[in-house]
Amino acid sequence: MKIPTLAAVLGLTALASAEIFLHETFSDNEGWKDRWTVSTHREDLGKLEVTPGQWFADKEKNAGLRTTEDYRFYSVSTPIKPFENKGKDLVIQFDVKNDQDIDCGGSYVKLLSDKLDPNNFHGDSEYNIMFGPDFCGSKAMVHAILNYNGENHNLKKTVSAPKDLYTHTYTLVIKPDQTYQVLVDGEEKAAGELVEDWDFLPPKTIKDPDAKKPEDWVDEAEIDDPEDSKPKGWDDIPEFIADSDAVKPEDWDDDMDGDWEAPSIPNPEYQGPWKAKRIPNPEYQGPWVHPEIDNPEYKVDNEIYAYSFNHLGLDLWQVKSGTTFDNLLVTDDIKEAEKIREESLELSKQETDAKKAHDDEKAEKTKEEREFVDESEGEAKVEEEEEELVIDLDAEEDVVVPEKKTEEVKEEKKEEAKRHVKDEL
Repeated sequence: MKIPTLAAVLGLTALASAEIFLHETFSDNEGWKDRWTVSTHREDLGKLEVTPGQWFADKEKNAGLRTTEDYRFYSVSTPIKPFENKGKDLVIQFDVKNDQDIDCGGSYVKLLSDKLDPNNFHGDSEYNIMFGPDFCGSKAMVHAILNYNGENHNLKKTVSAPKDLYTHTYTLVIKPDQTYQVLVDGEEKAAGELVEDWDFLPPKTIKDPDAKKPEDWVDEAEIDDPEDSKPKGWDDIPEFIADSDAVKPEDWDDDMDGDWEAPSIPNPEYQGPWKAKRIPNPEYQGPWVHPEIDNPEYKVDNEIYAYSFNHLGLDLWQVKSGTTFDNLLVTDDIKEAEKIREESLELSKQETDAKKAHDDEKAEKTKEEREFVDESEGEAKVEEEEEELVIDLDAEEDVVVPEKKTEEVKEEKKEEAKRHVKDEL
């Protein structure tokens, strides 16, 4: 059974020091409409519904919020128990299934502060964190965008997203020591320090604007050997010579074609332009390195990771609909997130068989429909042939034999009279 959604939204205390701020499972079917607000920023937003999708391992457990209309924006949000993650672990985790074979569209979530107006939620609404997969053509990547001082910064490392038709679990963990993890189906795909893998802060040092390369700086590692000299006759060797094997064509006419000359070929003895040998430069000082100084704009910030959260939202564009979101989790309890993830992964293992059963059923239905169509077409053809036969018979009954002309009738009577006289004689 899924965790009761209403209690999850209000927050469940797992441990004295760990808490679940949101665990949305959509287990109460249409009840999600009471918790989520559809933005009115635009009138042509796509519709969402709770469904397990085209195939599923468990109809109840796999039920999630699914996009249903192609070429649509989706903007919907739900309040979560307000909290600040300062001094705490932060875990954002959710399941996504793209059984429509998504070609171009987002499948990510956004964590937002109390600045959000749910009724006016849209693509430019300020958010704290955007996390999850994004697909377009052959490109399939996991975004991890964090807002810092009003600017959005994307993870510099590339994390690929699975591009298939099954459920996958995405997890982002941010810790108070400003380290992070990105996991896909429980496997670590990226990890490190926030300040290293995001460009939140300016560089610690910059090039000294007052420093200049000395004019007499020697940065040429090698020089020509002053004792080396060009060999005598070096320039007398031509690059091309006449082909000694060439023969004047028999049909060559000197008067018409001019004097015949053998074609040129590369000279095997030619060594190219002469160059002096190179030797190490005794005055070489190495490459000049621009000295750096401390960047006056750099300031250490040990609270880059800290945010205030009040909402979770889905702000998406999809060319082909059919994405299902489930088990939307926001917590500071890493162990609880692992437990929920393991349950999802265990269930997703059964999806291959579920899809095969779905495909087999669909193929059988298609076969039956085709057979029905063929049978119907056959019956229709027989009926059509019978109708044509009736029409032909009716047509024969209605045939009118044309009357013979008067002169032809007279001739026939004369002939008949002659035969009668002849018979009497």
